[in-house]
Amino acid sequence: MTACAIEPPSIGEEGGVPGTGCAITADGAYAARLALDGDCWFPERWTLDGPEPYAVPLPGNQPEEPGTQVQPMADGRVLIHRAVERRHTFSLLYPTGPATGELPLGAVECPEPGTRLTLLPPAPGGALAYALAVGPRSAVVWLVAGGAFGPERLAEVPGRCSGGVWLDRSGRLLALDRELGGRTKTVAVDLGRGGEISPLLQITEASEDRLLLADPDSGLLLISSDAPSPGQERLGWGVMGSTLPVRFPECLRLADSSVTPFAVQPEQVLTPEHCAVALRVDGPLGTWVGSWRPAERQVRPLAAPGGWLAGAGLWTRDGVLRLPYATPEVPCGVAELLVPRADRADAAPAAAPAGDTAPDGPVRDGTVAGTPAMFRRTTEPEPPEPAVARPVPLQQAPLGRLVTK
Repeated sequence: MTACAIEPPSIGEEGGVPGTGCAITADGAYAARLALDGDCWFPERWTLDGPEPYAVPLPGNQPEEPGTQVQPMADGRVLIHRAVERRHTFSLLYPTGPATGELPLGAVECPEPGTRLTLLPPAPGGALAYALAVGPRSAVVWLVAGGAFGPERLAEVPGRCSGGVWLDRSGRLLALDRELGGRTKTVAVDLGRGGEISPLLQITEASEDRLLLADPDSGLLLISSDAPSPGQERLGWGVMGSTLPVRFPECLRLADSSVTPFAVQPEQVLTPEHCAVALRVDGPLGTWVGSWRPAERQVRPLAAPGGWLAGAGLWTRDGVLRLPYATPEVPCGVAELLVPRADRADAAPAAAPAGDTAPDGPVRDGTVAGTPAMFRRTTEPEPPEPAVARPVPLQQAPLGRLVTK
């Protein structure tokens, strides 16, 4: 059990915890990060929804530790998470003229050795913020901002958890990658029903399956799994609640590079195959940005701006990718890259099979009553005689009218 106790709000607590990065609200209005002034780190809020992006420094009475976490809220305040050993404090920061105001929210004690508490990604709506305390045998979801009486313990999930993806626009369903029994599968945690847990992603019993990104509008899911290539992680996609198979496009396998999706185009309600997905690619040539749609056959390289806050960005509904960056000349900037859909010649034909292959059978979708979709892989038994048909390869899996690569 992961034991964490609540303490009342107090003033002046500071410390550090790993996990610094640039966080953006779900609606794209604000961002927050730790900025560097000489040798000193301080929180910084970016306003992104005005005519020009601008930054507001929010320094405290003393510099922050490099690993302090910050997260923007919908009202423009910034949540800050500091840690000293096993004690984690939370406050809201806001500008007050030349100074920084700070509203303490309370603290969470995690006395069990090996427990690590980090902020979850910004929740839809931006009025609430959550954290995940991961212990050796279970994980606890905490409401750390927006509650009535400070940090509130919401749910405990057996197993060692990681990740954290929001599945709906209300901020009720949270997906976590759970390691249990030596295998990692994704589960959905219903925060509106006392932390009720249901399976979400399982491709095979033996595979390592993780959910990387989800779009609540279209149901598009970006998945990492070693099911099609045992021992090798592959990037794939599926659609929540769909009867179509999970796909693992060959074009997402880039030699000597790791590919991480970080943003999905919103409001493509009926056309998940046309959602633009932004990819961070880390390889021999450094870090670059790619754009991909499930209905296309290629990853398009994009020119990321100098000083890009790598892994941060968001799409507009019209297919514009907005990437925040900071340089000595432009300390707060946003590059806008228009990525139109591919021409018909570049897209997969409407009824042709896609070339997403795996040696051991198709990946198909199943459902769990009353819960989000759970993806399973089903194969025909392999016969001893070669004269009998082998399992259907992924490129021949039934796709209906949707074909991708």
